[in-house]
Amino acid sequence: MLTTLMKLLSSCLWPSASGRSVDSTGKHDGLLWYKDSGQHLLGDFSMAVVQANNLLEDQSQVESGPLSTLDSGPYGTFIGIYDGHGGPETSRFVNDHLFQHLKRFAAEEACMSMEVIRKAYEATEEGFLGVVTKQWPVKPLIAAVGSCCLVGVICGGMLYIANVGDSRAVLGRAMRATGEAIALQLSAEHNVSIESVRQEMHSLHPDDSHIVVLKHNVWRVKGLIQVSRSIGDMYLKKAEFNREPLYTKYRLREPIKRPILSGEPSITEHELQPQDQFLIFASDGLWEQLSNQEAVDIVQNHPRNGIARRLVKTAMQAAAKKREMRYSDLMKIERGVRRHFHDDITVVVIYLDTNVVSSAKGPPLSIRGRGMTFPKKL
Repeated sequence: MLTTLMKLLSSCLWPSASGRSVDSTGKHDGLLWYKDSGQHLLGDFSMAVVQANNLLEDQSQVESGPLSTLDSGPYGTFIGIYDGHGGPETSRFVNDHLFQHLKRFAAEEACMSMEVIRKAYEATEEGFLGVVTKQWPVKPLIAAVGSCCLVGVICGGMLYIANVGDSRAVLGRAMRATGEAIALQLSAEHNVSIESVRQEMHSLHPDDSHIVVLKHNVWRVKGLIQVSRSIGDMYLKKAEFNREPLYTKYRLREPIKRPILSGEPSITEHELQPQDQFLIFASDGLWEQLSNQEAVDIVQNHPRNGIARRLVKTAMQAAAKKREMRYSDLMKIERGVRRHFHDDITVVVIYLDTNVVSSAKGPPLSIRGRGMTFPKKL
């Protein structure tokens, strides 16, 4: 146990190489992007994204190496899953800024902590508020764009999980007696389809009996949105963005007296154990099709290479089955129309190989999930 923890600690304190290399490699297969295998400071990882929307609203990244702007560290691995809604602007903004904020605050504190992560979320939210304020006069719809934001940070034998929205992080932990992996959900979700989240919204807004409304058999905040926490969605946080010229369908009948949605993340920390084998980070597009245990079983029972792509494919096969259609026919459906069959899906699988010494892992890593790029129309 002590040896394991020392190796985990070493990855946080001592870098494997100086400088930062960008690993932007990956492959496309139609609307699917994937990187079947790579290495972070503590082992292997696999990553895959399938696009359903006309513009990819899911954004994602894996960063491994320095987690601050200081040469002294800390060092570790950062995972981000950003599931946008209303457009890609917020998730792209988070992808560009959240990790940079985290590095800055980690340098100020000279360590990684829940407070560092909280400050990074807060700075990202404030930054996007500035974007909305600037663009509002010419692009009012920017106020109705938002993103879920799931983050994992592995550093010094600790795992930090932060979340706003309904993406999910699941741990695969080996049972000593059988060797089988059980699924442990690590992230708290903020979707009003969950009764406890609806109760939270009612307690925060006791004077509003319509804070959560069942609309077309789906629970929504003010009849508009399913998540209760997000980055962006300023039209439900600031009264000045819930008025003309914003479209009528987004405007509330009564002025906003206090924020309806929150950007405050739920953050937890976990001490990693030797039996902790891998982590699955994914947007809700995966979890709409697979249970936590189903996903963990797939990862445990199949080769590492291409495991994220396998999870995405399994989810799409489940989506096709629900529509009583063949998987091959689903694959022929173009972006935009595909959204009627499944959501954008992003999956990152992180293996926790505590028997691997980090100094043998090579240069730092930086990679982002990608969607399809299409030539501009003339």
